[in-house]
Amino acid sequence: QVQLVESGGGLVQAGGSLTLSCAASGSVFRTYTMGWYRQAPGKQRELVADISRGGNANYAESVKGRFTISRDNAKVTVFMQMSSLKPEDTAVYYCNAAIKRTISSGSLDYWGQGTQVTVSS
Repeated sequence: QVQLVESGGGLVQAGGSLTLSCAASGSVFRTYTMGWYRQAPGKQRELVADISRGGNANYAESVKGRFTISRDNAKVTVFMQMSSLKPEDTAVYYCNAAIKRTISSGSLDYWGQGTQVTVSS
């Protein structure tokens, strides 16, 4: 079994910063692309940023220059530093990872439980 456990959400004023972390635990042979999605009330879940195993990062236009995604393959963890936060960044943030559980298994998508980020104006 694989679990993704997120931490680091909270309430912050506009212009402030937060760092999200997501660690994978359980039977993990290898992780591939890891990323963060978010879902605001009444809106669809959207990709915020993702990062390949080799470190190539991809960002939504709305967060470029403000958010930085990184990962530690040895610790099976992905991070996202968020700065210059805006009220429109308010959402539940979900960690996502493509994980191969054994050497012979295929890669499956896993999701974290979500962490709330609220940015007050």
